[in-house]
Amino acid sequence: MKKKDIYTLGLLIILTILTAFFSNNFGNFKYITLTILGLSVIKFLLVAYNFMELKKAHSFWKFLIITYLTLFVGLISLIL
Repeated sequence: MKKKDIYTLGLLIILTILTAFFSNNFGNFKYITLTILGLSVIKFLLVAYNFMELKKAHSFWKFLIITYLTLFVGLISLIL
C-alpha cells in the first residue's frame, strides 16, 4: 500500500470512531443526525476518490457523484 492509502485508511477509521462516539453520547441532540450524515459524506468521498480512483476519472463521473451526494443529503435533511 502507498503512504497516502494508509493515511486515508487511518482517517476513515478515525471518522468511523468519531461517528460512533457522536451517536452513542449525543444521540438526543437535534442536529446530531446532520453531523453524522456530514461525516458519512466525507467518508464516502474519501473512498470514492482514493480507493475507487475517481480522481483519475472523467469529470462527468466526478460531477455525477457530487450531484448524487447533494441530492441525497438534501433529501435526508428535508425528511428530518
